[in-house]
Order: sequence, then C-alpha cells, then structure tokens
Amino acid sequence: MNMRQQLVKTVESILAQDERLVLLLGDIGVFGFRKAFESFVDRVYNIGILEQSTISLAAGLSMEGFIPVVHTIAPFIVERSLEQLKIDFCYQLLGGNFISVGAAYDYAALGCTHHCPGDVGILKNLPGMEIILPGTSGEFDTLFRQVYANNNPTYFRLSERQNSTEHKVSFGRAEVVKQGELATVIAVGPILEAVIDACKELDVTILYYTTVIPFDADTLKKNAASSKVILCEPYYRGVLSSEIIRAMKSRPITLECIGIPHKMLTNYGLAAEHDAHLGLTADKIRKKIERCIYE
Repeated sequence: MNMRQQLVKTVESILAQDERLVLLLGDIGVFGFRKAFESFVDRVYNIGILEQSTISLAAGLSMEGFIPVVHTIAPFIVERSLEQLKIDFCYQLLGGNFISVGAAYDYAALGCTHHCPGDVGILKNLPGMEIILPGTSGEFDTLFRQVYANNNPTYFRLSERQNSTEHKVSFGRAEVVKQGELATVIAVGPILEAVIDACKELDVTILYYTTVIPFDADTLKKNAASSKVILCEPYYRGVLSSEIIRAMKSRPITLECIGIPHKMLTNYGLAAEHDAHLGLTADKIRKKIERCIYE
C-alpha cells in the first residue's frame, strides 16, 4: 500500500470514529475518497482549486471545535496558501492537519509548477507549525493517529516513494537505526533507504527522523560519538542545520548537508532521474559521506 492509499484508509477510519474530523480536498484525491463522500456527506468536501480559501475555511472549522484535514499537492497547500497558514492557523493558535503529496519532485514529469523542494524550509519558519515526513505508509498511519487531534497545526509530507523497511516511529522522537563511531548520519523520511545503502560497512551511526519539527535534539546528543554530523534531507539541503548546531552547541562539529541544491529544477523526466542528476542516489551519497569522514 502506498502512502496515498494509506491516507484514504486512515482518514476514513478516523472519520468513522471521531465526529470532529472534517476532510477538505483541493480537487485532488477526490476519486480515492469516493466512499468517504458517500459515507460522510456532511464532513467531506471538495472545495476545488481554491487552496487559500480552503485553509481559511479550515481555520473557521477549527474555531468551531472541528478537526480539519486539508489535502492537495505540496506547492498548492504550502506556497500558494502560506499567508493563510501563517495568519489563520499559527497566529491564532489553531489546530489543523495539512497533508501534501508531490514534494519535492515526485511529479517530475509535470515540471516546476508541481515541484516543491522548499516546503519544509518554508513551514519551518512558521512558529508553532509541526512538520512530519513519514518514510512508509504504516509510519504515516501511526504518526497521524498520534497527533491529528493535538490542537497544533501539523504538516504531513507524503511521498510517492517509500522506504522498503518500516520502523517503529513516534512523534517527536528520532530512531537509532545503526550505531558507529566515525560519524553520525541523520536521514529524514523517505531518504532513509538510500542512506542505509550508502552506509553499508561504514562505521557510522544512522538516526532516522520522521518528525522534523519539533526536532529531537536529545537523541542526537546521546548518539553522536564523532564530531562529524552528516545531514541527509529529501528537500532543499541544510534546513535542519540550525537545529543540529543548537543541539551540539557544547562541542565543535563538522556538519555536511546532503540534499537538493538550492536552485530551480528545470528538467523534466522521472523522480529517479532527478535523484541521479542531483546526487541523491545511494552511491553518490556514499561518496559524500566518505569524503566527510576521511578527508
């Protein structure tokens, strides 16, 4: 089951259990939620291509005691609706769930209008916004159920691709995948599988983060035997660098950031072709890790 299929299954399950939940779609996922439209006619709506208005509508529902879930493609929910997320939710301290697909370039064939490698960096600047990147469909189910009703604005970044191995994840906590001495490698969400392949036979620690914000500083501090930290992110590189530096402020570190270069992506094709072009395949990640360790 992919993440979008899991999204439908999870949300439909909670709609049946929690009458506060309201689903708002932006003309995306309408077919997938066709049963929900029939079963919960007063709590599932396709608002259409009106993303800014949809966020404001969700804020109004939150004010009235409902728990809104908004779902559409990443650039539309984040970049087009940024002011509404900032003012309607974060400024007013309202809870809501914003679930995207397509970032960073899962919809590579559709070009830049459907790319969104900047979403995590953008939302990280909104005080109070929680950011979650599950690596598998099951991890999404676990994390969503843990936090959907916690009265905070929460962004769930779903991917068309997922790790082959599922981990026992918990909101706000990183998982220790492997322990070693030469470096600490941080892998965020669906990039974990490439990182594990890249680190085969390397004496390094691998920490797996599905919650980006709030950042789990304690797990990093307790599992950083080396002064070398390598951050691997599936969005514009370096977004978590300030959190890492703050967590390790009592000791000097060398920080290497691996992720999408901060430039416009003008090529079309497959997401895997973008990975290869941008140096995010396992072999290219390994070369960068080895360079950081041994040079």
